[in-house]
Amino acid sequence: MTTPEDQDNSPTLFEIIGGEARLRELVDRFYDLMDLEPRFADLRAMHPPSLDGSRDKLFWFLCGWSGGPNHFIERFGHPRLRARHLPFSIASKERDDWLRCMAQAMHELDMPQALQERLMTSFFQTADWMRNRHG
Repeated sequence: MTTPEDQDNSPTLFEIIGGEARLRELVDRFYDLMDLEPRFADLRAMHPPSLDGSRDKLFWFLCGWSGGPNHFIERFGHPRLRARHLPFSIASKERDDWLRCMAQAMHELDMPQALQERLMTSFFQTADWMRNRHG
């Protein structure tokens, strides 16, 4: 007979990804690509001159979102992602650029294909929800 505790032993997405070290690697590669790849220049232009704060915020957010420590909430409260992104003009192109950059980062880090697909499905849903203009 299984108890509720037994059913809760499946690894979190945070653990499947590889914890904080692997998430930091992913976030850093994502922002490195934004700086390096000309095709992500428009996406890069939406960010401040230094990406340090953006790197930290995405890393902190993804830790909690994936089932790890709630670093973002501890610092800033509820993520309110859509509200925090309203000052930026986000249409399908910006959504797709963000997703392409993240997909390339995951691919370059040789993340397992099933994990990449799982993350991209979730990232797409969130990125699509962030759109605040047509186009």
